[in-house]
This record gives sequence, structure tokens and C-alpha cells, in this order.
Amino acid sequence: MFKDEAQITVQSGDGGNGCVSFLREKFMEKGGPDGGDGGRGGDVIIRAAHNCSTLLDLIRKRSYVASNGKQGQGKNKSGRSASNVIIRVPMGTIIRNEDGEIVADLKENEEEVVVAKGGYGGRGNSHFATSTHQTPRDAEDGAPGEEHKLFLELKLIADVGLVGFPNAGKSTFLSRVSAARPKIGSYPFTTLQPNLGIVDLGDEFRLIIADIPGILEGAHKGVGLGDKFLRHIERTRILLYMVDMTPEQGKSPLETWQILQNELESYSPILAKKTFLIAANKMDITGTDEVLEEFQKEFSGQIHSISGVSGKGVPKLLQSLAQALKEIEED
Repeated sequence: MFKDEAQITVQSGDGGNGCVSFLREKFMEKGGPDGGDGGRGGDVIIRAAHNCSTLLDLIRKRSYVASNGKQGQGKNKSGRSASNVIIRVPMGTIIRNEDGEIVADLKENEEEVVVAKGGYGGRGNSHFATSTHQTPRDAEDGAPGEEHKLFLELKLIADVGLVGFPNAGKSTFLSRVSAARPKIGSYPFTTLQPNLGIVDLGDEFRLIIADIPGILEGAHKGVGLGDKFLRHIERTRILLYMVDMTPEQGKSPLETWQILQNELESYSPILAKKTFLIAANKMDITGTDEVLEEFQKEFSGQIHSISGVSGKGVPKLLQSLAQALKEIEED
């Protein structure tokens, strides 16, 4: 189950108290103070992991508490420091505090942030001995840990974001070009959660493609499912508009593309500036040639003619996507 939002509470451990102790051994009646320091409390750390794809675990478990440090002991023995608590999240996770401020944006594998720092251990009485005060009976208490409420939001990181109306054929395309197996059906909103697919193009070059649930007109205002998942398109490097070329769609392909582009721009101006390609899909269906011909007359840019079912035109489209990514990297 895909989950892209979570709210958790984190609490780091308290530091252990310092010890008040005096050395008492045979022939050393006044051996002096030997109280050890308290151990450090455990931190709470959030770490990005490449093999984690959802925030579901954080929804099931909402509270994370680190252990306290141990108290110091005599003979200058320091208390044991507590272990850290590590929370693993997907790459692309944004962490915010209660005020909505961004604490961290974890984009790389193994990138991490300490979200609750453990308290320092208190000093034992051996630290307080002076030439005029040789029997100190003072020691420090350990510093308290921290407690925070955090809000986590996942934005998928992908090279290509598939954008289209419900039933445009995005899931079929993704299943053809990658090992991903999204749910496919002949009804709207088959895709209810984003899906990622990896396309190996050889020469150590690969594409990560994100299939975003279908967008309806008004998605940026909350219509349909689009507003919930539009955030994932922000992290993609280029966009692939998937336009259904089946006759009698009710809207022309140009109108479809303009609506999709407007929804993305209304949600975030950043999306409107992204490099994009257009794929005219379902070209294996009778009557689509005439629809495509009209679309090409109205649209001045390049349109890639494909069929996600038969695979027609797909290899050429993948090469065009790869070339577009290389040009972005060169810039």
C-alpha cells in the first residue's frame, strides 16, 4: 500500500546523571572523588533508503522514543550511552516541524538528519575537585532529551513523470517498458497510487518513470485524485503527456493537452517550465490516424505516435526521452 504522508512524534533520550563517589580502598582512606560521567541519551535519526518506497510503516507506528543514557559510577566509570533510533524513509521525503518549516529534504540514499538530539550526560564529582575543595559532593544531572512532532511528505524522485487523463494508457505503457505491474482496467482511475518503473536502455543508462494517477480538469482545486498526487510530478525531471487518440473522446487531443498543462501550471508554476514530450497513445485502434493528423495540424511541436498495447513507436519514444534527459544534464 502506497502512503505519501505521515505524522509522527519523536523523543530522544535523557542524558545519564553524573555520579558522586569517593575512592575507598585499603590503605587509601581518602582517595578523593571518583564519580564518573553519565552516558549520552540516544538520538532519533531519519535516514533515506533506496529500498524504501512508502511511509506506511510510519503510519502504523507513530511514536519513536530513544533510550536514556546510564548513570555514571564510581572509579571514574562513565555510564553507557544509549543507542540511536533510526527511522528509514524513501528518498524524496520532506520533513517539517509543527510550524511547517522544512527540517530536511532527503533526496539521496543514506542521507540522514538528527531530528531529536539526545541529552548530554552529567559530569561526575571528579570534575569538581580543586585544591581548596578536595571532597566535592556535587555532580550534574543529565540533560533532558528533545520531543518533537513532525510531518513527513513524500515526493517521488523520477526522471520522467507520466501525465494524462484517466484511461489514457499510462499504466499500460509503464508495464510494457519496465518490470512494474500497475493495476490496469478499462475504467477510470485504475491507478489509485503512483507507481515507479525502471527502464534499462543499455550502456549503463536507465530511466526511472513515475506513473501518476489520472488528472481531471480542476485537479489543482481538489477535483478527482489529481491534487493528492500532483506533488509527485514536481520531482520529475521531464514530463511525458499521454494523450488518448481514440475517436469520440469528447475533447480534441489539443484540448486535452491544454487542460493537462493548465492543471500543472495552476498547481505549481515550476511544472509549466519543465521539459516535456507528447505521446499520442492507442494508435492501434481504428480511426486514430485521422485524429492524429488533425492534432499535428493544430500542434506545432513533435508528437510521438505510440501504442502501449502493441509497442508500436515505444522504442523511439524511449530514445527521445533519454536524449531529452542528456540535454538537461549538459545544460
